[in-house]
Amino acid sequence: MANLFRVLLTGSFVALVASGCASGPQYKDVASSIPTLKESQGRIYFYRSNSMFGAALQPGISLNGAVVGQSKPGGFFYVDEPAGKYIVSTATETEKTVSFTLDAGETKYVRTRVGLGLLVGRVIPSLESPDEASKALEGSHYIGTLTTSASK
Repeated sequence: MANLFRVLLTGSFVALVASGCASGPQYKDVASSIPTLKESQGRIYFYRSNSMFGAALQPGISLNGAVVGQSKPGGFFYVDEPAGKYIVSTATETEKTVSFTLDAGETKYVRTRVGLGLLVGRVIPSLESPDEASKALEGSHYIGTLTTSASK
C-alpha cells in the first residue's frame, strides 16, 4: 500500500511539473519567421531556462506596468516597442524589477530565473548579453505574447 501511494504521489508530481513547462514550437523552428524590426522600434526577448526548480512559479511579466507575457520554464517570447525607457517587473511574494533604455533597432534580452524567497520563490528578471541569450534561446519554446503593448 505504501509503495502504491509513493508511485501515485511521484506520478502526480511529475505531471504537475510537466504541465508547467513551456510547450510550443522551438526557437529554431520559428526564428526564421520572426519579422524584422520596424525602423523606430526595438525588440525585447523574454526567456526562462527549463529548470525544474520553481517550475510551478509562473508569474506574469510586466513591461512599464502592462502584462506582456508569462515567465514559463523553457519558454520565450518577444515584444517590439518604441525606443524609450522600460522597467520589467515580476511579482510573487515580492516584486523584482530591471530597468533599461531601448534604442531604435536594438534588441535586449531579459532572462527570468527563480530565486529563493521567504515563503515562496521569487522570479527575478535580469538583462543578459546577446551571446548568453542566444545559447539559452536555442532550446526554448515559443510561448507567444499578449497583445498588450507597454507603450500604449
